[in-house]
Amino acid sequence: MSKNIIVLLLLLIGLNQVKSQDVGQIVIGTKHSLRSDILNEDREYWINLPDSYDDKGSSYKRYPVLILLDGNSHFKSISGIVNYMSSDVYRSRKIPEMIVVAIQNVDRRRDYTPDKIITVRENNTGGGDSFLSFLENELLTELDQKFRTAPYRILFGHSLGGLLATHAYMKEKTLFNSFIAVDPSFGTWDSETMDKKLDSLTEQSFERFIYMATANWGKRNIRNRDRHVRFYEALNSKCKGELPAKLEYFDNENHSSVPIIAFYNGISAIFEGYGISYREVEDKEQLTKHFQALSERLSWDFRPPEYLVNQLGYRLLQSGNDKDKSNALEYFILNVENYPKSSNSYDSLGEAYETLGDTQKAIENYKISLELNPRNEHARMKIKELNKSE
Repeated sequence: MSKNIIVLLLLLIGLNQVKSQDVGQIVIGTKHSLRSDILNEDREYWINLPDSYDDKGSSYKRYPVLILLDGNSHFKSISGIVNYMSSDVYRSRKIPEMIVVAIQNVDRRRDYTPDKIITVRENNTGGGDSFLSFLENELLTELDQKFRTAPYRILFGHSLGGLLATHAYMKEKTLFNSFIAVDPSFGTWDSETMDKKLDSLTEQSFERFIYMATANWGKRNIRNRDRHVRFYEALNSKCKGELPAKLEYFDNENHSSVPIIAFYNGISAIFEGYGISYREVEDKEQLTKHFQALSERLSWDFRPPEYLVNQLGYRLLQSGNDKDKSNALEYFILNVENYPKSSNSYDSLGEAYETLGDTQKAIENYKISLELNPRNEHARMKIKELNKSE
């Protein structure tokens, strides 16, 4: 495990052990319950919202959704990692901010097995499709109604949860766009079963991204690795173009220790390129093509982040070169086009026009910014100043 990951985990552990004294508790999420008609039972789920969710200036934002299977085990650690990798506070920004949803277990053997397992004693395995139906038709519907979600969903599962995530990836229709399957339990899929499942694959699966992690099982390691490699190579051979997937082996991690580092690597693989630095951007055209390529790989429209485009615009606007100042304008216009409900994007565009000496357009954009956010005192002040100067 890398040194950075270890430091991050120590930070998370320390955060969760802080006890309230004079200033109250540190809260990382909220508990919710949903009555499932499909499963005929109540299901509890926990929610962690992005740092920016309650900011007045971010009320226009909608966020991708990350669903965690075995949520009782993974909620605290993965919520912390997502927050660290995406929040403006830490300026890591390797991935977009997202809503983390952790499903609490009731009967994981029933819910996470897609196929009936024949045993000497009667068992209740094989409920995987019913559970996926609950996730897609009941839980996601409730989340869309209660929270500002974007319809880009990631499913994370470990062990039997990884098996279910892989099964969902292979289905012809699913509401999930990307999958992280950590050391999936393929033990119930013999060669014949796996071949049948692979033969039933459609092109729709290859429009999704799947990350698979394999742990070191010691004496049983070869069999475990072989199953995962066989599955991955079959996907690769069936995909007509470049397979949007990654398989990674962790020699120093066992089945129990692998989920956290695999999640970090998996979410990084899904959003590879999202965290491009402003130093790597040559011009607006290159930036646009970069995110078009990312969007094509993930089959979803991911636009250049607002903060990044603003950073590029202000860098040029503050240059002593008149051509740079003029070129800055196209970045601020790009943000307004991509984020038309963002008060900050219009405020920045107003500032750009003001710097370039176009007072009328500066006022126009400051006014739009103020309409979108009546608390924007900067825009209010600028409108008064520029009106007086005319």
